[in-house]
Amino acid sequence: MGLDRIQLTGKEILDKDFKTAIRGYNQEEVDQYLDTIIQDYEAFHQEIERLKQENERLKKQSDQTTRTRQPSATGQVNYDILQRVSNLEKAVFGRKYADE
Repeated sequence: MGLDRIQLTGKEILDKDFKTAIRGYNQEEVDQYLDTIIQDYEAFHQEIERLKQENERLKKQSDQTTRTRQPSATGQVNYDILQRVSNLEKAVFGRKYADE
């Protein structure tokens, strides 16, 4: 749901006046219900803002992590591991298998 689809603000809900008729709704009950809606609406708005800020923070953190990676360093680590495995094979199986 996009924020552009939101039609009312908490203030607009609060300021809404309903026409009264003979045997209409109980005005106090409507007011209490609207107060609850306003509180929920404001809580949702605050949560959306908090999530937006967290999303931006995580995007920046992800960007920084991506920038600090060094692909050449991981290639070097892989070469070191292969060299160690080769040395271990020579030590365990002897030089005759390594020379073949």
